[in-house]
Amino acid sequence: MRAYRAGDVVEDHCRACKIDRMHTVIVAGSDGAPLRVQCDFCGSQHNYRGRVEGSQPPVSRPERDRGPAAAPLPPVSERERVAPPVTVQAPDGVDLELLLRRIIRDEVGLSPVVPAEKWRGGTLVVRPGSPGLQEKSWPIETFFHKVVMIRNRLRTLEQQINGMDLPEETKVKLQSYITGCYGSLTSFNVLFADEGDHFRGTSGD
Repeated sequence: MRAYRAGDVVEDHCRACKIDRMHTVIVAGSDGAPLRVQCDFCGSQHNYRGRVEGSQPPVSRPERDRGPAAAPLPPVSERERVAPPVTVQAPDGVDLELLLRRIIRDEVGLSPVVPAEKWRGGTLVVRPGSPGLQEKSWPIETFFHKVVMIRNRLRTLEQQINGMDLPEETKVKLQSYITGCYGSLTSFNVLFADEGDHFRGTSGD
């Protein structure tokens, strides 16, 4: 087996989809073996076990979407995306199904954020400048999910810093680094469907 690193793509049997699919490596061992992976189709995370013998080869999302009967599956339902925030302490009338969906998504690192309509089903292509070298491509949904994960982890880092018992000047300094990261990522705002989901840095970024 080749050596893998976090962020590489590997074939594995998805426990949620019940079929072999392409996965992104989250954790790899010191020997390069994938330990924890995330399905590029449904976003579920699980330990790597390898393909199931006799199963069909995995189908990438661009190939799947080319079929005449194929319909792109939204990362989240429209109802979940536009619904107002709810909490466990909310009064009667709470949508229990919606609450459970959000709890599950928070636990597995998913976010109710969708790409802009024009990018859905598209492909991100990286083409070398030297002729004769092979280009690399990924489904835009896969790349978009990684961008959203970076955004979510930056927000979590902000919350952790705010909750730490640190001198105020240290908190301000750390927050400025995070704001700089947001500013460096504003180029990816074109991928988001909603302006409220954009990265925002300082006015000079």
